[in-house]
Amino acid sequence: MSVVVFVGPTLGQRAISEILQAEILPPVRQGDVYRVARENPRAIGIIDGYFEGVPSVWHKEILWAMEQDIPVFGSASMGALRAAELADFGMIGVGRIFEDYYAGVLEDDDEVAVLHSPAELGFQPLSEPMVSIRATVARALECGVLSPGSAEAILRAGKALHYRDRDWPSLLSMLAQDHDLDAFSNWLPEGKVDAKREDACDMLRQMAAYLEGGAESPETPTRVERTLAWQGLTRRIDGETARDRSSAQDLLDELRLDPARFADLRERAMLGVLAQEDAARRGLQADREALMAQMDRHRAQAGLAQRRDILHWLEANDLDESGYEDFLGSAALTDEIRALRADRLEPHMLSAMRWAGNYTDLKARAQAKKAALRGVENGAFAGHDRLRLLIWYFEERLRQPVPEDLDEHAQTLGLADREEFCTLVAREFLYSQGGGDAAEAPDA
Repeated sequence: MSVVVFVGPTLGQRAISEILQAEILPPVRQGDVYRVARENPRAIGIIDGYFEGVPSVWHKEILWAMEQDIPVFGSASMGALRAAELADFGMIGVGRIFEDYYAGVLEDDDEVAVLHSPAELGFQPLSEPMVSIRATVARALECGVLSPGSAEAILRAGKALHYRDRDWPSLLSMLAQDHDLDAFSNWLPEGKVDAKREDACDMLRQMAAYLEGGAESPETPTRVERTLAWQGLTRRIDGETARDRSSAQDLLDELRLDPARFADLRERAMLGVLAQEDAARRGLQADREALMAQMDRHRAQAGLAQRRDILHWLEANDLDESGYEDFLGSAALTDEIRALRADRLEPHMLSAMRWAGNYTDLKARAQAKKAALRGVENGAFAGHDRLRLLIWYFEERLRQPVPEDLDEHAQTLGLADREEFCTLVAREFLYSQGGGDAAEAPDA
């Protein structure tokens, strides 16, 4: 391992390789700097990192890397934040954004935060960082395409928006009625400033020059105190097996050989990403009760009856107990966000049916069922033996046991409670008895 750079939405791989030959890793998160520092690279560069939903890189990891005589550079985004906090201890900060944080001109993390696509789609930025909005407005003032009043209005409006919602179309639309922004709007496509990209490129150039000059550490590093929290982090990472450290890319390459399965799992992954982002915006966290409910559901689904079964599953799936809790927490937040947005899912479900090619079949079946059961009173559905209906539906139709919590099962299907679900099953039972295309039903 020679040089390592942690980067995501700020800069693409091609732009990096034109300046510096380095191993490019995804945005940094807790444990990553310690993990790579054990391999003794010549230098570490931090551009992008995770802010919320995923534990952020620790200051002590960076200090520990510098203690091993590994120079650590920071710029543009998370790198600028950590460099401003650790510059006095030897971390090398580069760029205007770093300088503004170090001087106290900037203080908020959201100044550099952006919404971006997942790794599978290349970490494409989906919003505009506030630092780039500020730099663009400053340049527009210099070029005479913005008045001071309009410039101040853009900065106020941008700062008022959540970082995920910041983009130029939204800002221009918000201010169009009160400000003449036509000249600015026409200038923007060619004139806007990507402040994070500029700083990141400066950092890479400085890293290249630094390495060519001998790569000597700038000063005597500060020794990291071996606190219990630090020992816990290092013990967890040092205990990782070779399998735990195997490349996720290898797994994804195997999955890509099954295109349909890859597409399905990518959609599930995207749902998880969007749910985590929505939950973070709402300030939601999975509580202990939600985690336990998810664990019960997962154990039942995976057949993990005993603790030894769980431990075996964790080992086979490259997870420790902390990772398992994150796994359950992500599922819990996805369920909660799905429930909160249930009223907006229906048109998207219909679109998904059309894409899958089963819209017309389901439509025909629904119409046939409605016609077959026309005139049947609601009481007829409730009058059937509920237990026999459930056994027929789950054990004979689906070949699976009856869920212990029917209300929870109903809610996962977007129904209010078990009553609605049982009515649904009763209708299907009566339809199948009357000669519908469902599986053969038992005698009532």
